[in-house]
Amino acid sequence: MMELPKISIITPSFNQGQYIEQTILSVLEQNYSNLEYIIIDGGSTDNTIEVIKKYNKYISFWKSEKDRGQSDAINKGLKLASGEIINWLNSDDYYMPGALQHVASVFADPGVTVYCGRSRVFSSGFEYLSQGTDLYKGNLAKTIGWARIDQPETFFRKKVWDIIENVNENFHYVMDKELWIRYLLHFGLDGIAKDEKVLVNFRIHGQSKTGSQQEKFRQETFNLFYSLATQFGLPNAEKLSSLYEVQQKKIFGLENINSAFSEHVIEYFLLRVFLEAYAENNYTIAKEAEKLINRKQLMDEDNTVLRKVSFRMKLLPVGARKLLKKMMK
Repeated sequence: MMELPKISIITPSFNQGQYIEQTILSVLEQNYSNLEYIIIDGGSTDNTIEVIKKYNKYISFWKSEKDRGQSDAINKGLKLASGEIINWLNSDDYYMPGALQHVASVFADPGVTVYCGRSRVFSSGFEYLSQGTDLYKGNLAKTIGWARIDQPETFFRKKVWDIIENVNENFHYVMDKELWIRYLLHFGLDGIAKDEKVLVNFRIHGQSKTGSQQEKFRQETFNLFYSLATQFGLPNAEKLSSLYEVQQKKIFGLENINSAFSEHVIEYFLLRVFLEAYAENNYTIAKEAEKLINRKQLMDEDNTVLRKVSFRMKLLPVGARKLLKKMMK
């Protein structure tokens, strides 16, 4: 019987003492025989360290010291990770039973460089199953432009990290999105496996970044695409600054790739902005984004979606749409 590939899991942590024991147990109770588990704590002042010490003999490596934030903690863990398969699990999330065994079975195919599963997203008032990381076969520009990665259930082969290296510490909210784009620019859509397996329980709560700081996610997302577009010298980069105040951020590791970051990517990003603004009843931003989109650079099916939503906005003004939603509750 062949030895299972080593899987390295990194948990960045800071003052999540109320959740981290469930996180740790979910990793250890995988009973995965070739596991490397690394915890990098940012100097927690709650009971986090007590909990970690409780499981000290089962953890491959841990330390607690002040850091520059989550991205810094992840990078510290990546420098230590020696597994064939690597991912990080935040200290308020936890794995489903058998998750790592399933991940290993997918990576048994040597052609797989990334595997994307699904997660159970939950809070005190709701729960649903994620769709997993977005992939659009035959449309790399859309996959990059929409760049929606469900990081906890997206696992990378070590050779990917050897090429794209670290998480970009210039980003604190969308560092996984930036990482995903760099992966796509280096590797394209080949080598990505995806299935319906639910691997992770993803918790949203008052202190989680996902739950409490959406505006900062939006700001960094615009900064990310603006920085990429200007770094590649795209003429349509300034479209983004007309919608949102943007800042230049350095994107590393793009020097040695055949650029797949075309003008089409920005048009697809603008389409995403348009659709999200419509969903949020922000017709002002939706209309501005629509004006900026060069429809010739979208696939036919995406132009069809754009036309339909545009028609709905004209047919049903935002006030009437809000009223209709209230009546349907």
